[in-house]
Amino acid sequence: MRYVLLFAVAILFMAGCVEKEKTFAVIKTNMGTIKAELYTEEAPITTENFIKLANAHFYDGLVFHRVIKGFVIQAGAFSPNGTYKPSPYVTIPLEINKNLTHVDGALGMARAKSLNSASSQFYICDGPQHGLDGDYAVFGKVVEGMDVVRAIASVDTTVKYGMSDWPVQDVIIESITIEKE
Repeated sequence: MRYVLLFAVAILFMAGCVEKEKTFAVIKTNMGTIKAELYTEEAPITTENFIKLANAHFYDGLVFHRVIKGFVIQAGAFSPNGTYKPSPYVTIPLEINKNLTHVDGALGMARAKSLNSASSQFYICDGPQHGLDGDYAVFGKVVEGMDVVRAIASVDTTVKYGMSDWPVQDVIIESITIEKE
């Protein structure tokens, strides 16, 4: 009987009837919490890098330093006093999956001009940004807290530390934790 039960569970799993475990990033900010599903199977290199940084508490205390309403909110490299914090890891290659696009709430990995220069900076789309498709890696999507994304996207910005679109009042990442469900 036990073998029949194990066989039935195996068949259900192979048939896709048993849902796979999902991975989420819970981004706690001083303006509220954002929960994003991470696409670990579709963007394994990018999600592994992000998870490694989050688990090392790299993002704790950093700010959203680039906020453009109707475009993106970006974080992952600067402290509130403008000090740049480099990733302790190597840069990662651009990882494009044609099935992952810059929809409203997409979580993407920022980079420099070089296609393979992504390290720690990430962004969340405030509205669909399909002009970024094929040039930047999407590795997740907000599933809770789009109201927080919209609130962050709506803050007043200025030029600060030589960078435009920096919030007048700092939007701080208190922590990013990784959860599996």
